[in-house]
Parts: sequence; C-alpha cells; structure tokens
Amino acid sequence: MKSYQSMDHFWMPFTANRAFKASPRIIERAEGMWLHNDQGQKVLDATAGLWCVNAGHGRKQIADAVSQQIQTLDYSSPFNLGHDIGFEFAERLVKHTPAGLNRVFFTCSGSEAVESALKIALAYQNARGKGGKYRFIGREKGYHGVNFGGISVGGLTPNRKGFGPLLPVDHLPHTLDIERNAFSKGLPEFGIERAEELEKLLSFHGADSVAAVIVEPISGAGGVVLPPVGYLKKLREICTRNDVLLIFDEVICGWGRLGASFGSVKFDVQPDMITSAKGITNGVLPLGAVFVKDEIHDTVVNSAPEGQVEFFHGYTYSAHPVACAAGLATLNIYEEEGLLERGSGEIGEYWEQALHSLKGLPGIIDVRNCGLIGAVEFATADGSLVGPKIMQRCYELGMSIRAVGNAIALSPPVIIEKEHIDQIVDIFTQISREMFQAK
Repeated sequence: MKSYQSMDHFWMPFTANRAFKASPRIIERAEGMWLHNDQGQKVLDATAGLWCVNAGHGRKQIADAVSQQIQTLDYSSPFNLGHDIGFEFAERLVKHTPAGLNRVFFTCSGSEAVESALKIALAYQNARGKGGKYRFIGREKGYHGVNFGGISVGGLTPNRKGFGPLLPVDHLPHTLDIERNAFSKGLPEFGIERAEELEKLLSFHGADSVAAVIVEPISGAGGVVLPPVGYLKKLREICTRNDVLLIFDEVICGWGRLGASFGSVKFDVQPDMITSAKGITNGVLPLGAVFVKDEIHDTVVNSAPEGQVEFFHGYTYSAHPVACAAGLATLNIYEEEGLLERGSGEIGEYWEQALHSLKGLPGIIDVRNCGLIGAVEFATADGSLVGPKIMQRCYELGMSIRAVGNAIALSPPVIIEKEHIDQIVDIFTQISREMFQAK
C-alpha cells in the first residue's frame, strides 16, 4: 500500500521517468506467474521480472531460507574471512557448469560479473607473461551490463553514447538477419559466416593484442538475437587457434532459460569463463558469479608470492551469506522440480508452436525462439517506433513484456503452463489486429 507522498525522490533506472510518473504502473505483490498491481489487476509476468524469476514468484522455500540465514549469520566480510554457505554454494553451482569451469568468483550483479571476468582475463594474460594482450572484442547488439567495462564491450549505442572514452574494444557484427532467417524455429540456418569476421578483427588488431572475446550465446536485451547454427562453435575454434579467451555472458541464458543449465551446455560449446546472475537466486537477492576455467584460476593464483593477495579485486557483498542462502534454495528448487531442462521438453515445444502461430498476422515480421525465450518483431508501414505502445497495450490487457525497439522480448518463468502461453498468444493476436490491421 502507498506510504509515500511523492515519486519525485526515486530516480528510476532505464525508465522514462517523467512519462512513468505521469502514468505509473505500480506492482504490489507477486505469486507464481502473476504480478498484482495497485489497481487490483492480475498481470501475467511474461518476462520473469527482468529475465530472472525463473522459478516463479513468491517461493516459500527461498523466503524461509533467507529468513533463517539472516537470523544465523546476516553478514561477514568476504576479505580474509569465510563462511560455510559461500563454499557450499560454490561447490553446488559447479555441478551445473561445463567440465573444467570449477572456480567461482562471486559478485553482486551481472554487470559486476562482466567487469570481474574482464579483469580476470587481463590478470591471466599478465600472469603468463602476455601483458600485451589487453584488447577486448564484443558484439553489436550485445548487452553486458552498465559498468564501464560492460558498456565498452557492449553493442547497444544508447548505453555507450555520452560516457566518454571507453576501453580498447572492437565489435563483431550481430547475427540478426530477418531477411534470410525470419520465423526460424530454434537456431537460424543462415549466418555462420559472420563468425569469420572475428578472424578479420584479430588480423587487423593482431591476436597478440587481444585478451578475450565476450558474447552472449543469445543476445537478450538486444532483441533476442539467436546464433546461427554452428556460429558459437566457430567462435570457439577461432579463439582457440589464436590464443584468445572466450567469455560467454549467460546472465540471461543461464538457469533453465534455454532448457539447460547454461547456453554453453545447450549448444555444446565450452567457453573459458561464464558470467551469471539473475536466475542464480531467482531474482530474490542480488548475486552474480563468474565461472572460471581451472587453468585460468591456477595461473593467476600461482603467479603471486605465497601469502600475498593474488587478485586485487572483489566486492563488499561478494558471496553475501543471505544471498547465498537464497541461491542454494533456488538451486534446490531447480533440481527437485527439473526446471533447468523443462524448456527442452514438451512445454518448450508448445511455446515454439504457439509463438509461431502468430506468423501471418498484421504487423508481425518475425518470431524467434529457443527453449523458453522468444521475441515477436513488429514493423509499421512508415518504419516508426511502435514497441513502447505495444508494451503499454500489453500491460492494459494484463501482460508484462519488454520492448526492444519494435521487438517484444519474452522470457517467462520456466514454470509456465500451456494456458499462460495461450494467453500470451491471444494478447499479441488482439494487439496485431487492433494496431496493424487496415481499417
């Protein structure tokens, strides 16, 4: 219930503040697949919050674990002190990572996980006597958080513009090709040749100057852009051949979103590091992680004199005990209910067929999907921006989505059932006819 007099004091992130405060959308509580707003309306959460509430809202098991942990150990410094729950959580997590990625560096968010991964890459190159490898390569349409390293390697122009000189970075071309791949079910057929652009960038800059390549297996905030068949494997081959690290940003792709623990598992490609956050705690408390290849960890740690700090980096809230408790309870739910693989089964197939049933409706020029992620792309006759209007209309009709330009991004909790999928499709059908059908 409202207990404040003014909205003026809260500067909201990634929000058109003036427009929002003139017509606010206030969520009061949530359970399962549903948000409940201050108007008494049930709103289907078709984006799992911000790609993070994978096990659904209001999980008592997580709430109980958090409450108990606060009463037992609410906080302890992660610098030169440890706590059992941090070590337990790390040990449990790496049971779900690709073989060889057995070291966990905890952060407080996906942005910090990316920043940490970039610094680990540089520390590794320095530790093995290759300090000249300082450059990074990202990708257009990539989103890697909002810290300076993340916006440097990121490929979304509004996030980069206006923030001055950034890190020495170049960018691969994105893989969105609606002309050749529209309405692909799963990974698109065409576009593997875009991975070859990495060879050109490495040749141009010199592979001996490049520390790492960082990409999302599927670009989420860039509009749910899927990799063409074979594309990620080709990136892995090129990186290996040129002695360049490969980092997968799986902040969105991880923890059941694609029907596997990670995109690297789904697509059978092993990176050197994985960044993670969001679904790692079901969005209940902020926590991120970098999963690091053993050889990278060992090289950095063993290069420092005995008894000295090996990596001068970390956060006040790294491996926060209460966040770890939330994460362990979340992991229990994922494992007990089979949620990590659920999107690869019957419900994932239903999701694919239902979304692609929108093909042919007015204004819809593409549908993209993999596991339990998806996008519906709209276009107007004059090329104008219509995504924000669609987002508002979806909310009015009882559904929360994300607009990325004219692409509507979908990432529902992986507990979704067929009736929820039907509601999503029905709302898009109604909006298509309302907004795009000739009168």
